Amino acid sequence: MKHDPMLVTVTRGGHVESTHGIDCVVTDAKGALVDAYGETDKRIFPRSAIKALQAIPLVESGAADAFGFCDKHLALACASHNGEPEHVNCAQEMLALAGLEEKCLECGAQLPKRTEDQADLVRSETTVTAIYNNCSGKHAGFVAFAKHSDLPVSDYIKLNHPVQREIAAVLTATTHSRHDEENHGIDGCSIPTYKIPLSHLASAFARFGVGEDPGPERSKAMVRLRDACMNEPFMVAGTDRVCTKLMNAVPGRVFVKVGAEGVYTASIPELGYGIAMKSRDGNFRAVEVAVANLVEKYLTLNSAEIAALKPISQAVLTNWNGFNVGLVQVAE
Repeated sequence: MKHDPMLVTVTRGGHVESTHGIDCVVTDAKGALVDAYGETDKRIFPRSAIKALQAIPLVESGAADAFGFCDKHLALACASHNGEPEHVNCAQEMLALAGLEEKCLECGAQLPKRTEDQADLVRSETTVTAIYNNCSGKHAGFVAFAKHSDLPVSDYIKLNHPVQREIAAVLTATTHSRHDEENHGIDGCSIPTYKIPLSHLASAFARFGVGEDPGPERSKAMVRLRDACMNEPFMVAGTDRVCTKLMNAVPGRVFVKVGAEGVYTASIPELGYGIAMKSRDGNFRAVEVAVANLVEKYLTLNSAEIAALKPISQAVLTNWNGFNVGLVQVAE
């Protein structure tokens, strides 16, 4: 069904203070439209929302098995993590298992997201390196794939490096949309990112959610990565992050992943649905509420799941005294 853009309102004292517009597409694994809000064929950069598809070569090539990667490692390969100790340790484990060092990572140094973890680094006089980058798990997966495939590890972030060419080929096949030099940009972690239609992104994650690909090995890789993320939601994001909260709220029933500039993707395996959305103003609070709202809409939930989702789908605004002063919610 075709709708106007989703509107997420921010209210204060019962009055609307801000409004965010969201373009969103929901399809099944065949690409049939379930729901559409706003510009369904809008071409967007998925950014980090597509990491689970970028991790497919790691599994499909046999690298994950060769290096003994378990669910937490595969979930981190799909993650935009907080840089908490558990995330950093897991990325270090991935590199060690692959016989690689931290200096191989080319994603750039980044402080952990949480101030608590930043303060710990300052107190311990620890140098911030790429291992703390929110994409370090993804990049550890890239270099592990390169090592296993006898490809050069250095410069793996470059557009024409064999690692990125393989990832682009996988993305082209899974999204049914071209990924090449003409429609690419550079992501925050320095790898190529490609502009594709929102509807193609939704159908790709519908197929990802049910493991539906012409090739059986790719289908298995999709299911394995999906299950790893749902089994280890903390590794996908971390403390107080919506990706982690949503997957914990309805355990084993939904895969979700945020991307920069207000992008979200989701898979609902039991329904065969894929979701892709982007906030028109790039706002995160809008898409976090919107994706939780759609999970509530499509799934039949028990009381515990309803209670766990409500704080996400209707996010309470508090002030510095802890007073509830407003709500972020999808407009009726």
